[in-house]
Amino acid sequence: MLNNSGQQLSVLVAHPSADLYGSDRVLLETIAGLVHAGARVLVTLPAPGPLVAELQRRGARVILSPTPVLRKSMLTGAGLLRLTAAAVDGLLRSIGVIRGARPDVILANTITVPLWTVAGRLTGVPVVTHVHEAEAHASRALRTALALPLLLSNGILTNSQFSADTLAAALPALRGRATVIYNGVPGPVEQVPPREVLDGGLRVLYIGRLSHRKGVDVAVDALRRLLRDGVEARLDVVGAVFPGYEDYEAGLREQVADNAAEGRVTFHGFQDNVWPFLADSDVLVVPSRLDEPFGNTAVEAVLASRPVVVSNTSGLREAAAGYRSAQFVEPGDAAGLAAALARVSDQWQDFRAMARLDAAAAEHRHSPEFYGKLIAGHLAEAAGGPR
Repeated sequence: MLNNSGQQLSVLVAHPSADLYGSDRVLLETIAGLVHAGARVLVTLPAPGPLVAELQRRGARVILSPTPVLRKSMLTGAGLLRLTAAAVDGLLRSIGVIRGARPDVILANTITVPLWTVAGRLTGVPVVTHVHEAEAHASRALRTALALPLLLSNGILTNSQFSADTLAAALPALRGRATVIYNGVPGPVEQVPPREVLDGGLRVLYIGRLSHRKGVDVAVDALRRLLRDGVEARLDVVGAVFPGYEDYEAGLREQVADNAAEGRVTFHGFQDNVWPFLADSDVLVVPSRLDEPFGNTAVEAVLASRPVVVSNTSGLREAAAGYRSAQFVEPGDAAGLAAALARVSDQWQDFRAMARLDAAAAEHRHSPEFYGKLIAGHLAEAAGGPR
């Protein structure tokens, strides 16, 4: 992969965290695609974390540059003062990193790190923004504020049509500027087929952040309803809270205890390898209450040949669309979620067969190799070279 001077293309990627959740894992596929295409890649993160080693394993260099990441908590009087102070320092740091790295193009891997877009403009380096967010339920003012820096981007990529439409609704000047590229999602190294018989009851799995918007409590309530109706089941919860939101996890544990379901619900905390949990499960739930830009976890379940039950909203509809083993329920509807899980239990042989067929379709739709080529091509074009 060459720049317009015939030299190896240099890409600077700005990412907001060093975790290993949905957008972090997509970043790994982005890096793998760029390195495979022959680019030199430098990734900047605001703090250390488990993502660092995975990035280095894929051939990227990593530096830590503590620039501010936009959070809703900053949109208060005191928060805006702190943000302004951090922005000045962060912008200077960003410009210093760019001048030292001398990249041909910058990939801002979220709309929550707008300083990198501004720094790119100030240093004359083209910027492509990859949007993984879709805050359709946020206030118009917030959505507009988040979208404004995109006017400075040379290119905009989104992971769903829903994300692109949300941007256009917030800022009509962005309509038609975004290119939709569905996430590249790798499947399990070893395919473990679904169980032939549900001995011991239905094994339900949740993977993701523990938060009210993700609806983990809805899954716990659905399990209670299943048990009340005589459907044998258990729930495994894989994930952790954001720092400062520990009260939500405490509430979940109280909910489990209040329903005498301690032996039926297991909290596994954050796990960087989800495949063993999917292999041990029968069905995955994605019970989000609010809009999701996409549904990586749902796709991972389909790739693992597991049926999914997802909220009938936003990017989750795109992620699970067309799969026969997928069911949709209304957000926050514990009764509907329980009914969908009961159908999986009652019609297990049908869901098992459909899930195995769906896995092959998902492998084609979310090929990491094809995704990497598309991303590399867009960045090369933004840098002024051939796609």
